[in-house]
Formats: sequence, structure tokens, C-alpha cells
Amino acid sequence: MSNEANLRGLESAWLVFGYDEKKHTIVGTSFKNSEGALNKFKHDFSQHTTDGQTFREIVPIEVDDKRVLIFKIPASPRNIIMKWKGIAYGRDGESLKPLNQSKQDEIRRQTPEPDWSAEVVPDATIDDLDELALATARIMYKKVHSSTIPASEVDEWSTEEFLSHSEMMRNGELTRAAILLLGKPLSLQKIHPANAQITWVWKDKEGEVVDYQHYTIPYLLTVDKIFSRIRNRTMRELPGGTLFPDTMKQYEDYSIREALHNCIAHQDYTLKGRITVVENDEFLYYSNRGSFIPKTVERVLKEKGPQKEYRNTCLTHGMVHFNMIDTVGRGIPKLFKEQRRRFFPMPEYEIDEKAQTVSVTIYGIASDDAYTDLLKSDNTLSLMECLWLDAVRTHKPITKEAAKHLKDKNLIEGRAPRYNIALSVARNVQQVGQYTKETGLNKKALVKLVLQLALNAGEIGFKRADALDVLEQSLPVSLTKTQKLDYVSHMLRNMQSDDMLAKTDNGKQWIITPKGKSELEL
Repeated sequence: MSNEANLRGLESAWLVFGYDEKKHTIVGTSFKNSEGALNKFKHDFSQHTTDGQTFREIVPIEVDDKRVLIFKIPASPRNIIMKWKGIAYGRDGESLKPLNQSKQDEIRRQTPEPDWSAEVVPDATIDDLDELALATARIMYKKVHSSTIPASEVDEWSTEEFLSHSEMMRNGELTRAAILLLGKPLSLQKIHPANAQITWVWKDKEGEVVDYQHYTIPYLLTVDKIFSRIRNRTMRELPGGTLFPDTMKQYEDYSIREALHNCIAHQDYTLKGRITVVENDEFLYYSNRGSFIPKTVERVLKEKGPQKEYRNTCLTHGMVHFNMIDTVGRGIPKLFKEQRRRFFPMPEYEIDEKAQTVSVTIYGIASDDAYTDLLKSDNTLSLMECLWLDAVRTHKPITKEAAKHLKDKNLIEGRAPRYNIALSVARNVQQVGQYTKETGLNKKALVKLVLQLALNAGEIGFKRADALDVLEQSLPVSLTKTQKLDYVSHMLRNMQSDDMLAKTDNGKQWIITPKGKSELEL
């Protein structure tokens, strides 16, 4: 359907579950009957498609008290054939068949999506560019190309020649990339309706906005202005608790700039949104509009070479020429390596396909002791393993493949979706207390607590809320209040089946049985 949508020039295809198209009636469906199951389905689906494509949205609706699922399927990108497990499919009437050769050739002949940043601005002139930005760009260009082009040669170039060499000018006309990187603020009107704005926000611990500032082009100079606003505090107590062996900043200068440069390079300017930088005492948060072209962070960390696709190729090349970024794929992996070196939490990416927003949070605080000690004790961990372990630490989901890999290395234990750092690891890093808090008491210990509660309650009995009050601090800290209630309910029913508890005559309380008293004495 993704391939057929592409061939018909449509943005999306739609698939509906719960509708009988022959009888034209709503029949309903119980397929993946929870939000968690649907999200997992989307992720699992992406493991077998070209470039990790998946459903843009899965929308459950109720029609005549019957559940209907609507799947929004994005058209395959121009020039790219969508494949499932390596095979391209298409539709022939109502039949599913391998995509025929003529259709495959039609997709392959498509030109890639046009580069918005490479479009020329017909009425723009050199006067629309900022003189300081131009001078800075020339200095940076000489630094980047010092091994191949003599600085004296660059100095002899006219402004037009310099802009042509740096790919900011094409056929004597300025590109949109030139306006973004080097343009005066007033020249923004010439690339309207693009919103070339970066907003810096300072928030306190309660999340209230304390200060903010809007910035615009030229981005080559704007980055330094934003950099100077960020409160990169000096830390005097390093991870592990050692005092004053040295001092270090909350964030590496590289990390601050790299995240912002990525936002500028990968922003989808056709969406008319702004770039946002939010700062507080513990982290920096960056957000830009547009899809995440590599699809997943895991893919970026796995790939050895440079990224194959860029949204704004011309803009990206200009940023390379001006020493803002590189195109050899080091950016995101280096962010992760830097956080690991400091024993800080991994950068946290959020990719919202529906809102077409990508954000990353870079933490400026040490992680919890168990995770920090684990990183210290095992310097053989790969970046992917650090990413997965960080997800386990913060109780975020990981894939079956990731869980199997970590379990095979005896790094985690438990069952989906609640994994924990393994007991063997906790012992090695002397974090058994934290491990016990994360995993809770074992089942026998919990049963003893409930039986003691029942014995104390006597003939009056106790309620489920009483049992939760007794057990709550002994259950895994990762469970929500609702999950803890469900756990307690299930446990009480099992104890009733085992004849250790019984219901009172009114059916509202629980009381201990003779067998329960015997179990308590053991």
C-alpha cells in the first residue's frame, strides 16, 4: 500500500480493521487491544521494512460500540521502493502480489525530494548578507580547507567566488541556505513563509519560565549568542562522590553546539516551526520540526559510515564548509560517548511522527549510583548496550532483541516490560540495596506480610487498600499505583485459591484461614 500510494502521488494509504467491505458493515476488531500493544506493534513492524518505515498513525475509534482500527500508511519516499523482509509488494485489484517490474522502474525513475535549502532566491543580493557573518564564514572556510586550499588563495576570491566555492551561491544567485547562515535579519522576508527563529528558554525546578529570548539569522553568528546564554555550571563534585580532584562543566562545549547545529541542519523549514532550546539546572532540551531521517537512534549508532540522506543538503554542506558540523556520522555517537565518559545518563531522543518533531535531552547531572558504577566497572560496553541499559535504568521499553542481548551477557533480568539490572551486576558494583528496591521482595516474603496483616485484622478482616498499604514499599518501584493495585488483587485471589485467605460473609474483607495461620508459623 505504501508503494501504491507513491505511484498514485498520494501522501498516505489507509488500512481499516473491523469493517466488512463486502457487506459494508462495521464488525469491530480486538486486534492489539491496548495502546501499549499498538505502540509495540508499530515498533516491531519497522524492524522488517525499508529504512524502518512504519505506520504514521494507528487510530482506534468506536462506531456503534464496536472498535475500529485505522492505520495511516505513509507513501514510500520518492525514488525508494518499500520492501517487507526484502520483498517489494503491490496491489492487483484486491490481490497482494510482488510489485511488478514496470511499477518498480517507475518508482526508481523518480527524482529524489527537492532540497528546499538549495533553491535560489531570485531577488536576493550580496547586500542581503551580514558582513560579519561573511567575514567569519571566510575564516572558518580557510580553517576547514587548510590542507587543500592555501589561505592566500581564499583571500583573493571575490565575495561571489567565495559563496560559489562554499555552495551558498548557484549560477550567480544566492540560495536559501545562504540566507539562513549568512543573511541579515531583514532578508528573512525573502524566504517567507519559512520561520527561521530559535527560542532559548530558561526554566526553574518547577518548570516555570524564568527568562527567554528569540534569535534569528544569520545562524552562523546566532549559535555563539545562544551558547553564551547557556548556564554551563562548573561541577565540583564529580560522579562517584570524589571531591575536588578536578572540576568540569555540566556539558562539553561540543555537545551544546552539536545538538543546536543538528537542529538547524535538519529542521524542516517548510513546516514553518521554530527551533527551541530549553535549559534548567539538570538538562538541556533541543527540539526541531521534521521527521527523523535515520528513523531510529539505534540505527545511527549501528552505522559505521556517514549518514546517507540529509533533508537540507545544501545547508548541510555550507555548515561543513564553515566548520559547524561534519558529515562523517560522528555527531550523535560522539554525544553518547561524551555522556558515557562522564557517567551521565544517555542523551534521550523523542521522535514524534504525528507532530513531525524531533527532540533530544542532554543531561548535565550524574546518573544514579548503580548505573554509574556499572559504567565504571565495565569499559567494554558498546554505545548500543549503554543506550539499552540506560533505558532499563529509567524503566523505558527496549526491544526483544535488545533484551535478549543484555540477558545473554547477564546484564539484566526480569520479564517484559519490566527489566532490571541483574543481581550479579548489582553485587559487582555493590548496589544490592538499589537492586532490591527496584525488584521488590520475593513472593514468599510478600505472602508472609499479607498473612501477618490478616492475623492482626482478626475476624473483622482487611481490605485490598490495607494490603496495598502494607505491601507498597516492598513492590518494585517501577510499578505505577494502578499496577501495584492490580498486583495486590491478583495476589489476594491466588492466596484465596491456595486456601490461605477467605472472604468475609459480606464479601468485602479478607480473613486468614487455618492453613494461612499454619503457613505464617513456618
